Amino acid sequence: MTETETPTAPLTGKALLQKVKELSHLPRRETAKRCGYYTVTKNDQTRVNLTDFYDALLAARGIPLSPEGSKDGRGREPTYRVSVHKNGQIVIGATYTQAMGLKPGDEFEIKLGYKHIHLIQVDADRNGGRAVDDDELDEE
Repeated sequence: MTETETPTAPLTGKALLQKVKELSHLPRRETAKRCGYYTVTKNDQTRVNLTDFYDALLAARGIPLSPEGSKDGRGREPTYRVSVHKNGQIVIGATYTQAMGLKPGDEFEIKLGYKHIHLIQVDADRNGGRAVDDDELDEE
């Protein structure tokens, strides 16, 4: 591939979709490279960035992958799914307690169901005595 064929910036949007369609006969690495999704190392080796290529393709097709909220780059995204640790504990995590406005020392009553756990906040003045709903903290 010559320098004149290489885009100065990676293609996005409709231009990317059109180019991918034109290059459908090529392997995906070559297609990504021709669409501008590569870097050249100090040793003149070309590295194709398939992850950015795939992300751009999904965005061009209207399928965003990243959530709308701002992320500070630390930790994992909340999944609303937890697992029991080896020591038998279930850790909910700060993301959920912050979302509910909980503070250190807030107390809960635990009600066990057949395949669920209800946490009911004891401090009725803070939240009107409402139970924490299964949708908010589901431990199935």
